Amino acid sequence: MFNLFKRKKGKVEDVNEDKPRGVIAEYYEGDNAVILKYVDELPNKEIISKFNWFTVVSWKYDGSLRNGMPDSETNLRMIALEHTLASAFDSSDLCRHAYNRTGNNLKEFYYYISNRDEFMNHFNVALKGHEAYPIEINFYKDSEWSELRKLIKETKG
Repeated sequence: MFNLFKRKKGKVEDVNEDKPRGVIAEYYEGDNAVILKYVDELPNKEIISKFNWFTVVSWKYDGSLRNGMPDSETNLRMIALEHTLASAFDSSDLCRHAYNRTGNNLKEFYYYISNRDEFMNHFNVALKGHEAYPIEINFYKDSEWSELRKLIKETKG
């Protein structure tokens, strides 16, 4: 699935050995680049057993004029959404961020969560006051974190 063009470990200014480093990877779907941002290490078994719903927040957009990438205005809104979600969830016990993807007319945020209702309540509170985003949210049972495992395996190629 992933024909990687590049894969780089994220640069960390303040190196903390307890925190896993991020990876940025690029692959192509047809002629369009797709950028992935993720941590290429699985969490411990306790976390995996707690967060068993794979959650996908999808934003479809028209990237036909930019080789599948969002235009500037759309990108700014996506960044605002990303920062809001990071602020709301990065230090919460409701979920664990798995990865993001951008490209080929699609932006997605992937999380592993424990409770769909609690996640959606927190999600809606975090976005209160924001203009509505053209997003769709889907939940899939994934107790073994097989989606993230597959991504890590395929991108280490």
